[in-house]
Amino acid sequence: MQAHTKKHPTDGLVTVQLRVRPVNVQLVKRYAESLEHDEARSYSVAEVFPEYIGKEHELALRAYRHREGFTQKQLAALTGIPQHHISEMENGKRAIGKERARKLAAALHCDYRQLL
Repeated sequence: MQAHTKKHPTDGLVTVQLRVRPVNVQLVKRYAESLEHDEARSYSVAEVFPEYIGKEHELALRAYRHREGFTQKQLAALTGIPQHHISEMENGKRAIGKERARKLAAALHCDYRQLL
């Protein structure tokens, strides 16, 4: 029989590790510090990660794919869209288009307009 052990009290803090580009380190640190001090200032994603401005659709496709746990190859098999086209769409080298957005959205359980 296992002995009952006491839980150690915590101060309510959690350690978080992030991987960010070196140019964004100071912005992320400032944002984290503002959260700790309950400052009214908040930062938008665009302020912290300006390199993603205008790439919302490509990021949405990749994010929905990751959420569903699909590889590009699996998503290609589900949708009939070639894997290299999915890669090009995620990297902004190919437009998604309405028909493909509908196919992708059906497989990724999202609204197709999020991909346009």
